[in-house]
Amino acid sequence: MLVVGQIGKPHGIRGEVSVVVRTDEPEERFTAGSVFITEVPRDRRVSAGPAAAPAPGARYEVPRQLVLESIRWHQGRGIAVFEGVHDRNVAEALKGVFLQVDSADVAPPEDPEEFHDHQLVGLRVESADGTEHGTVQRIEHAPASDLIVLAKKGGGTALIPFVTAIVPTVDLRGGRIVVDLPEGLLDL
Repeated sequence: MLVVGQIGKPHGIRGEVSVVVRTDEPEERFTAGSVFITEVPRDRRVSAGPAAAPAPGARYEVPRQLVLESIRWHQGRGIAVFEGVHDRNVAEALKGVFLQVDSADVAPPEDPEEFHDHQLVGLRVESADGTEHGTVQRIEHAPASDLIVLAKKGGGTALIPFVTAIVPTVDLRGGRIVVDLPEGLLDL
């Protein structure tokens, strides 16, 4: 699955939600009728805040799929309406939910220096001398730069800025990412 967005806060009282876009082709991915596979984040420390509990007396479960009814753009974010979401309480229950598409339906990037998250997850992370540090658990999209979430070989996780100075080589065929880590980065 390829994450293309994350639902943020409700916008108004009629079920609209803000959407943080995580794709380079928002006009292509976010069109009326688009179907997204949902995932409630396991890690509740998401940029949009934790998914809220349903309103008292209302039982709402996040559906496996959401169909986009409409979207408009405001200050770099989408304001979206999904089928079946027509009030603020339901919209509030969607906060933090990831919107995904099947990665098999997505063409590979044309730029050889560009990668989809799903291509990187599971790759070995090692130094140029062959020292293995662990594997890519996921990619976090922070405001300053993308971050590799490394599942460290000895246990635990570490964040590695996904910038050319630190990550000079991504070898998809070889199943590895070569890093040039500043001293102490994995100790943080």
